[in-house]
Amino acid sequence: MIINGVGMRCVGPDDAAGLADVLARNRAYMAPFEPWRSEVFYTEAGQRARIAGLLAERDGGRLFPYVLVEAATDAPIGMINLGSVSLGPFRSGGVGYWVDRAWAGRGAATAALEEVCRIARDELRLHRVEASTLVDNAASQRVLAKAGFVRIGLAPQYLHINGAWRDHVLFQRLLHDDPPP
Repeated sequence: MIINGVGMRCVGPDDAAGLADVLARNRAYMAPFEPWRSEVFYTEAGQRARIAGLLAERDGGRLFPYVLVEAATDAPIGMINLGSVSLGPFRSGGVGYWVDRAWAGRGAATAALEEVCRIARDELRLHRVEASTLVDNAASQRVLAKAGFVRIGLAPQYLHINGAWRDHVLFQRLLHDDPPP
């Protein structure tokens, strides 16, 4: 997928240095929306270890991690993960994403979300994808709405973000009405 100068592919070990760089540059920008992270998280070694864990989850069929890259340079500019994949009668997964501040508002997150929903529907045969945002994260809520997600509720003290338990708005996108395979 390449849209608006952004590509998306499965994350790999070679992305560690680029992800460490973009995460370190965006640390203050993303802090209000993220859990506490150790200093190691922002290093190449920390990202290499994180990627190894993501790929182990992928190999188990529970998580599908993608890196968003600037198409011209292949430099990471964000990530999107489809995780908590459940099959059987539930056929659901949860999505989380972030984009470099320099790329925010340019359609990268929306395009990646659309592509992950296509993969969830066509390749994984999931029925729904869910997402959550902090109550005041209007930008992410706009991304979800543009990608066809609808608000389904409020989860009090849902995640520990930026040093405290925070309320989140819950969203979902139904992908199809077919019975489970």
